Amino acid sequence: MTLTDQQTKTRTTPRRKVLISGAGIAGPVLAYWLNRYGYAVTVVEKAGAPRSGGYPIDVRGTALDVVRRMGILPRLRDSHIDLRRLTFLEEDGSEVALLHPHTVTGGVAGRDLEVRRGDLTDALYTAVRDDAEFLFNDSIDTLDQSGHGVDVTFRGGSSRTFDMVFGADGMHSRTREMLFGPEERFHHYLGYCFTVFTMRNTFGLSHETVMWNAPGRAAALYAVGDDEVHAFLNFAQPEPPFDAFRDPRAQRDLVATVFADDGWEVPGMLAALRDADDVFFDAVSQIRMPRWSSGRVALVGDAAWAPSFLTGQGTSLSLVGAYMLAGSLAERDHATGFAAYEHSTREFVTMNQALVGKGGATLFPTTPQALKERNERLRNLSAMPAEEGRPAHSALTLPEFTPTS
Repeated sequence: MTLTDQQTKTRTTPRRKVLISGAGIAGPVLAYWLNRYGYAVTVVEKAGAPRSGGYPIDVRGTALDVVRRMGILPRLRDSHIDLRRLTFLEEDGSEVALLHPHTVTGGVAGRDLEVRRGDLTDALYTAVRDDAEFLFNDSIDTLDQSGHGVDVTFRGGSSRTFDMVFGADGMHSRTREMLFGPEERFHHYLGYCFTVFTMRNTFGLSHETVMWNAPGRAAALYAVGDDEVHAFLNFAQPEPPFDAFRDPRAQRDLVATVFADDGWEVPGMLAALRDADDVFFDAVSQIRMPRWSSGRVALVGDAAWAPSFLTGQGTSLSLVGAYMLAGSLAERDHATGFAAYEHSTREFVTMNQALVGKGGATLFPTTPQALKERNERLRNLSAMPAEEGRPAHSALTLPEFTPTS
């Protein structure tokens, strides 16, 4: 085939139509790269707009190459939070250790990024909004796969057919449930629950985190700037409190009961929790699946492999996974592309999910003896970590895929 024939084919061959459920992190990244590879992309999102605000997140290792190739790294550098101190406290409020955060996270100073989640989602949406169709205030109601594509009905009442559908709709993915069955089959509870919300910064904190621990309980104040702090409460729980997940009042009552007798700043945090309008509550869990696709539908990000915040790699895995999924489909049909996606990405995901043990042991000891031993280890940490960071963060080298001209 001559070059002229190739160009004519590119102009006359209909673009394959794909639907992405979820406009958080993995969804816009997938949309950006699929558009580059010649797909006509639609993104459906149940929220009314890209979600701004949110707690700080990390972008590390291989994920930095993804945002660099998307052209948004300079913007994210400008939004870098630069957390400078992490202070651990005893149950009585006395100081255990004051460290640089990278000593605990395994990050690399001067290279890794920490930004507000909303700053990342805004940058991702801006990068792709002119090249993809976004349907806000809507979601997938049903999926019906056939030989010619995927028939989708939306909650808003419309119906359309796509060549492929992607679930980028988070740990509690509706797409995954429709495709593979109930979440309980893939949900691996890690023994904790947590809540995050914002409150006024009356503590004089700036660009730092202060974490208080008691056996099985932790409270932290995370000051991004000077005006407000992200309050964080985490507690060990033998079984997931399923009744509370859909009931905000039950969530607040449960947290208040668990921390009722605690000191330090916890009483004020519980009072702020009652009035906060941005409370997020969930179990600390991972999603582990034997495969990430079925037919013409595939999962990406937390919908496929939520690693939990204990790894610090949820955002980075979403960025890398979406890039790898799109690239695997650059010049392949869906069956071959999905197989290539799993082959190239699963080991990287598994390595980073395995970081969960380190995170839980450091941040949330559950017994008095474990807490005592943890504190002794922290007192002996005085230096910054080596510049290589944690190997898992950079274990995958991004391949170059060929965009459609």
